[in-house]
Amino acid sequence: MSPDRLIRVFLVDDQELVRTGFAMILDATPDLRVVGTAGDGQTALDALRRPEHRADVVLMDIRMPGIDGVETTRRLLATPDPPHVVMLTTFDDDELLVGALRAGAAGFLLKDAGAAELLAAVRAAAAGEAPIAPRLVRRLIDSFVLTPPTTKSPEHPPAAASRLGRLTTREREILASVGLGLTNAEIAARLQLAESTVKTHLGSVLRKLELRDRVQAVILAQTQGLTDDSQRTG
Repeated sequence: MSPDRLIRVFLVDDQELVRTGFAMILDATPDLRVVGTAGDGQTALDALRRPEHRADVVLMDIRMPGIDGVETTRRLLATPDPPHVVMLTTFDDDELLVGALRAGAAGFLLKDAGAAELLAAVRAAAAGEAPIAPRLVRRLIDSFVLTPPTTKSPEHPPAAASRLGRLTTREREILASVGLGLTNAEIAARLQLAESTVKTHLGSVLRKLELRDRVQAVILAQTQGLTDDSQRTG
């Protein structure tokens, strides 16, 4: 892979051992490069403003002293041309999951993820997908659905669900496949479509349902049972 095709990754975690371990795995992979690390949110924000630390994907600890990962993500995504942010979390971070989702996180990865899961999550985020650790899906959905939306929050699944009738049959198939966690390439193969066609349909789904991103589409598909239908007919 040529240098201009490298995925640039920035690591933010208050545990040096986590930063070091993830950096070793990422830097040992030909298509990935760690361009910087930080142990807290403010240091990360300051570093990411510099050209040498420009990143495609930021792995962000959800729980840190000072500015936590949720607020750091919110501030980072308010900057021009922001990176994709994947939150690093544990099983005791339920109260922060909704905040991270509403801050614009592109995905969620457990800190004890193996190397293959880490690499897949970074590549998926860089491609505009929504990596969510399988063990976190149910907790993320429950946390989001049970937390009332605020006036400043992105669309809540029940409200978006009322607009499902706007979708064509093909768009519902795309949404159901997204809910299963499939990438665009996997959906294309599953439905025998060109990947560009899948991207077009998905863009239409997000627009019609007034969803901000793919993560919200995953939650909606799961909460409305669309993935159950997809698994029976897939």
